[in-house]
Amino acid sequence: MWFKPYTIEEINSIRGGNMIGHLGIQFTKMTEQSLTATMPVDERTCQAAGILHGGASATLAETVGSVASYMIINPSVQISLGLELNINHIRSVTSGMVIATAVPVHIGRSTHVWNIRIEDEHDKLVAYSRLTIVIMDKPSSN
Repeated sequence: MWFKPYTIEEINSIRGGNMIGHLGIQFTKMTEQSLTATMPVDERTCQAAGILHGGASATLAETVGSVASYMIINPSVQISLGLELNINHIRSVTSGMVIATAVPVHIGRSTHVWNIRIEDEHDKLVAYSRLTIVIMDKPSSN
């Protein structure tokens, strides 16, 4: 499914000075049909009440799905952009790590749809998300 045989190290190289790095998101596993990333539940990702912020969960979901779409397209001629994100918050988490796994529902020429499960370290469902990505040709440099 992937455009080329990416390594986890290559995927993690995008974590620089952006939200992915700031929140401590790290890609950990890739199979033929999925991409997995983790995010710590700490002062960067919790709300004032001390529980995982819904926006942090949404960022994790969009990150893992968006990067998975990027890994499918030819990045020299195409771009992938988030079009719609839906997320249901199921269970609160106050510490540890959350793990997000994106699995494709639809991989088309112009759209990708991903189901993303976010679980805690005990495999309990924390959030469930669906992400739609639009695939577009890169604008010409003229």
